[in-house]
Amino acid sequence: MKSDSIRRCLPATLGVIALGASMVLPATAHGAARTAPGAAVAGVSRIPFGVASDTYDGYAQLAAHESEGSDYRRVQRFPARARVAHIAIHGGGIEAPTTQLASHSASSRGFAYYSFEGIKKSGNGDLHITSGRFDEPRALKLVARVDYTVSWHGASGARPTTYVGGRDVALIRRVTAELRAAGFTVAKFVPAEIAGRSPSNIANKNRRGKGVQLEISSGQRERFFAGGRLNRSWIENPANRTGAFYRYTAAVNRALAGL
Repeated sequence: MKSDSIRRCLPATLGVIALGASMVLPATAHGAARTAPGAAVAGVSRIPFGVASDTYDGYAQLAAHESEGSDYRRVQRFPARARVAHIAIHGGGIEAPTTQLASHSASSRGFAYYSFEGIKKSGNGDLHITSGRFDEPRALKLVARVDYTVSWHGASGARPTTYVGGRDVALIRRVTAELRAAGFTVAKFVPAEIAGRSPSNIANKNRRGKGVQLEISSGQRERFFAGGRLNRSWIENPANRTGAFYRYTAAVNRALAGL
């Protein structure tokens, strides 16, 4: 699905969250599953806004049908006394390049990091488990040990846009302000299905029960790598990152400064 109009991407019954410069107006968020049929490039899934069922209901079912090491991998780091975690539960070829964004953001500030990465040659969308049902044990354990969570995701849309959601209203405001100050577009309205408001969303399972979810459009993510390429071999080489990649991650981390 390629549409620049969020309202055209959504069913008529779906709500939105309104994001102003300093406030979030809550709407009903249900943590609906998002699937990624097809692929924009080899091994990398496209991420629509449409609501559909995931292939697997949770990690146990996925692990019973997919092979760790050849289909997916789990990566984590937990520096001593880390209070912030950057996570990419739809990493690798599922929603590229969220693994690289989360990993760099975490390593540059000594934060905790987790990524569930799709590493298939194609069909990585089958590994998508929606945030409200993502129950991989290592991820849950890591998030439960920190106070602040930033969960990185990919959204559809050719226009460079970020949808900042989650339950941590204060941090949403800070992230929104820092991204806009750095020259990035942050949407005023967040579709309810990607708003990250559900307590069952892994972003909100830290010690404070609230986190931030970043949904970054295809158009914005393509600007993070030379030539707009998001295939795995390209994004795994740091030499292909653009200045926008570093400005974006630095802006998000500035919002976390002093926490």
